[in-house]
Amino acid sequence: MMNRIRKFIEHEDGAVTVDWVVLTAAIVGIGAGVYAYFGEPVKELDAKAGAALSNVDVAEEISVKFDAPDS
Repeated sequence: MMNRIRKFIEHEDGAVTVDWVVLTAAIVGIGAGVYAYFGEPVKELDAKAGAALSNVDVAEEISVKFDAPDS
């Protein structure tokens, strides 16, 4: 019986798995928190930038004249 308990205590594969699960959950939680905090302000900034860019006139044709010497 003591031999089984000793093997159970020395077996670390499950502990490593738990560590990875906890780290992954922490990263997902931090990502969700960042999205919750910055999501709406970024959407508003995107809408303002889109409205500003929609009012810009773009030239239909761009012409560039080069003064190149005739050979």
